[in-house]
Amino acid sequence: MSHPQEGRKQKEEGRRGFGPAAKRLLLFFSFLLLTVCTARSSRREQIKFWGLGREGEVVTQMIPEFERLNPGIHVDVQQIPWTAAHEKLLTAYVGSATPDVAQMGNTWIPEFHAIHALDSLTPRLAGSPIRPDDYFSGIWATNEVDGQLFGVPWYVDTRVLFYRTDLLKKAGVMRAPRTWSEWFDAMHRIRARNLARFAILLPINQWEEPTMFALAQQSTLLRDGGRFGAFSQPEFVRAFSQYIDLFRKGYAPAVSNTQVANVYQGFAQGDFAMYLSGPWNVGEMRARLPPEMQGHWSTAPMPAPDGMRWPGASLAGGASLVIFRNSAHKDAAWKLIEFLSEPKQQIRFFELTKDLPANKGAWKTRELTTDPYIAAFRKQLENVQPLPAVPEWERIATAIYEDGESAIRGRMTVQQAVGDLDRKADEILAKRRWVLARTGGH
Repeated sequence: MSHPQEGRKQKEEGRRGFGPAAKRLLLFFSFLLLTVCTARSSRREQIKFWGLGREGEVVTQMIPEFERLNPGIHVDVQQIPWTAAHEKLLTAYVGSATPDVAQMGNTWIPEFHAIHALDSLTPRLAGSPIRPDDYFSGIWATNEVDGQLFGVPWYVDTRVLFYRTDLLKKAGVMRAPRTWSEWFDAMHRIRARNLARFAILLPINQWEEPTMFALAQQSTLLRDGGRFGAFSQPEFVRAFSQYIDLFRKGYAPAVSNTQVANVYQGFAQGDFAMYLSGPWNVGEMRARLPPEMQGHWSTAPMPAPDGMRWPGASLAGGASLVIFRNSAHKDAAWKLIEFLSEPKQQIRFFELTKDLPANKGAWKTRELTTDPYIAAFRKQLENVQPLPAVPEWERIATAIYEDGESAIRGRMTVQQAVGDLDRKADEILAKRRWVLARTGGH
């Protein structure tokens, strides 16, 4: 016989729907629901996607829409810090633990192609909405190695001229220079009239600036299919001489970027009137320059050497999406790349990150078409040049700024510096020549 108090408790629980029978039924349905969900999840094809830096964090907001459109696919996103990304990708390849699809800096693609880590995407372009004509040609070319495509551009990056409009006007320069003669004349006027401590900031521990000068002069940087350096050739010598001359004339300070405490403060207080930088600094300039400086700076495409088409050449940068060769889910990975490459998704990615879209169809949004600072990048992207598609490029790039600094500080003449660059490049590329000689150049 049950206790009266226990009977009252059971009746009360029954009125609230939590009697013993109800509890058993609830547990049964919970177990059934979990079983069904688990079964459904196990039937979905799972792909691993590695995103780098903030992009790896933001892309998770776009995956639910992809999974809604592709209910048979589940995307597992892992965010990798940029500082650890290169080593982690290499380690994953060595350990046969690469993701199916990953974001990759486009300058890394030749290296990962050389170790046979990447799957060729060329066969997948047939019948795909991804078309080369929808991309900036210089950016697309960074993903091609040996006539095959190994990545699809995700977002783009390049360098343009940031400049103080007020200081140039005081120097009598009413618009951004378009030729090197106009550019160097503007620098001369700024220094002659003491309008800034220096006309331009070109950190001497960076290879990008002298390389941009060389690309503008149509230097190939390397020759014979990337087998030897081309630094003693006239195009590079001419560009390198003009770059070094800016320091010898006092237009640029011989300092590294670590010696510049605050670029934005220096720009605002007139330590320099011009600076070469990328799209990330548009937002930084808006946020970090004092209110009284807003409206007194702008961006412009790179000036071109006299007699050449404007704008001058700049670097083809950014990041691409790649599929790893040992992926067991390549078709699903390609569907994800196609999704992230759609203009609609490129626009959303820009809104989330402010990374410039790779697909030209995404450049029709109001924010991109009306922003005066972004306009310079859109123009510049029509003339960006890929770096040599060799895995040894980063080592060669280090030699460029090292010998550049030696020439700036007077430890080498220009001729000695370019000769030393050729010697170093040839040594670095020795193994490449050996491999190519034994594989028939492929």
